[in-house]
Amino acid sequence: MVGLLGLNGAGKTTTLRILACDLLPSSGRVHVDGFDVVDDPHEVRARIGYLPDRPPLYEEMTVRAYLHFAARLRGMDDAAATGRVPETLELTQLQDVAGDPITSLSHGFKQRVGIAQAIIHRPRLLVLDEPISGLDPVQIVEMRELLRSLKGEHTIVLSSHILSEISETCDRILVIRNGEIGAQGTPEELSTKLLTGVRVELTVRSAEGERARGILRGVDGVSAVEAVAGVDAQGELTLRVDAGRDVRPELCAALVGEGVGILELKRSERELESVFLRLAAPAEGDAPAPRRPQAKAAAKPAPARREDAREDAPKAKDAPGEAVHDNQEDET
Repeated sequence: MVGLLGLNGAGKTTTLRILACDLLPSSGRVHVDGFDVVDDPHEVRARIGYLPDRPPLYEEMTVRAYLHFAARLRGMDDAAATGRVPETLELTQLQDVAGDPITSLSHGFKQRVGIAQAIIHRPRLLVLDEPISGLDPVQIVEMRELLRSLKGEHTIVLSSHILSEISETCDRILVIRNGEIGAQGTPEELSTKLLTGVRVELTVRSAEGERARGILRGVDGVSAVEAVAGVDAQGELTLRVDAGRDVRPELCAALVGEGVGILELKRSERELESVFLRLAAPAEGDAPAPRRPQAKAAAKPAPARREDAREDAPKAKDAPGEAVHDNQEDET
């Protein structure tokens, strides 16, 4: 599972749309499983499951009927689609709402239906644009588990703005900046490379706080140990440990060996935020991202290239529709 991280406008969605043959690249070459997205788009689409940022749902249909419809669109015959739908419902935990109209479902269930239509034909590659966007904390946990369960059968490329989720879910991260890969690697590799160290947060009982500090300072590679805040209402104390490398196994072994109970151990989220902001922010000297001009009140004449391509193009009465089409093409 590979995650794309980047600021708004960096190019994450554009990249995913090109992979899914939903947008033609203006330059360069993209190959999926040996097939070119421009020359062989149907071959590429047959190997891909795609969930855009807005799931492509027909909300008046029931979940079961929609998935059967999606399977048929993917080229499966009626018998194969009928057999595959129950498997997909079970995999995405949609059995209880299979007969419900999609419009009656919560946002979290609609996201599940979106993923279900993307995997109905067992694609080799899943392309997911912000699959966790808009979910509540419980739904985020459920979606995380669902995505992890799909890794065995599919390669997954997804985008997300939620740093903690993408770091926990993805095996590798690509940081996109101005349409280019600014950095890539595991969260640990990016943190170590950029911050020349690792920051860990470790929670213990407050009664063992001082003893834990002394033990942690004695671990090879640890440069600093300090409390993140005071003792909380549950009588717990969180310590922040700075080290030159990932020393989590050594920290655990040292504390457990001295009889100190560990309530929680994790990489610091602030460390991830710092890495992301430094990698994703435009570098000094980078040209700003181009901005599309605002629409004018008066319609502009159609460019010569479009007149050449369409000699019988509609004239004045169709100008508004033509203007919209030109804007869409320019955006592409």
